[in-house]
Amino acid sequence: MFNFLSKLTFGKITNILKAELGFLLSRLLKRPIILGLPYSYAIEPTSRCNLHCPHCPTGLDTIKRDKGEITMKIYKDFVTQISGEATYLMLYLQGEPFINPNLFEMIQFASIKNIYTCTSTNGHFLDEKNAIQTVLSGLDRIIISLDGTTQEVYQKYRMGGSLQLVLTGIRNLVEVKRNLKSKTPVIILQFIVFKHNQHQISDFIKLGKKLKVDKNELKSAQIYDVNNAKDMITDIDKYSRYRRDNKGYLLKRKLRNRCGRIFSTAAITHEGSLISCCYDKDGDFTMGNLNGKSFQELWKNRSFNTFRTKVLNNRKGIDICRNCNE
Repeated sequence: MFNFLSKLTFGKITNILKAELGFLLSRLLKRPIILGLPYSYAIEPTSRCNLHCPHCPTGLDTIKRDKGEITMKIYKDFVTQISGEATYLMLYLQGEPFINPNLFEMIQFASIKNIYTCTSTNGHFLDEKNAIQTVLSGLDRIIISLDGTTQEVYQKYRMGGSLQLVLTGIRNLVEVKRNLKSKTPVIILQFIVFKHNQHQISDFIKLGKKLKVDKNELKSAQIYDVNNAKDMITDIDKYSRYRRDNKGYLLKRKLRNRCGRIFSTAAITHEGSLISCCYDKDGDFTMGNLNGKSFQELWKNRSFNTFRTKVLNNRKGIDICRNCNE
């Protein structure tokens, strides 16, 4: 928290207040009022992945967008534009970030711009060399997915993955942090709760302590085809996004005509396109491309404000919103 707060400036705090005030007024007036720029950003280093997780559009290879990596020109131009307002930069969207050979340079560039950085990984690329580069890059936070404590359970979702390789990678990262006497990145071990792994929750917590990570995190699963994946949905209510009625499975949370993300968080694909949010996997709601246009222009353009108006008045009418837990 101290590390995060140390990166805040008067300008960034002012922008947060303006963005939140704009969201509040928009909810009241049912039309978009954009007073500030986003303070949180998600950018896609790559849309490729080494695993084949079911219920993940990347793993299933069902994403309609072309596969590829973001260019350093697009990335650096973008980060330079947002550096005055950005407080939090997530270097992940779809795909496995460590596949991009420029990932460490990307992290360093954002760190130099005084932006808090985070990435999320399946943990298969944390060999000793990459672990050292990860720590030296200035990365503030890393989320490592570990959805099982035995290979048999782990591979039911992380298809094509090796539990032992991930565990070795975690140990590498923990050891490098200790050897370099670095407090960053904060290492978060994430466990997505499914029916097939829910019996390993306590084992996961014990494993995290044994590995000496900074935090264990239990996460609910987002299922894209809910009623054809009943065997995947946990029956532990606390960790399920869904409830069952006579029509099948529905989101537990009531879908209200509002969404803070479209006022506070921007999502950029590897092609340099601004999309509505991280749930827009295929880029069905693309607001424009950074090629030749400024980010501020895209954030406030007619396309995005039309989308925001729909959310504020009939969110259920937008397909990607109907399975959103926001």
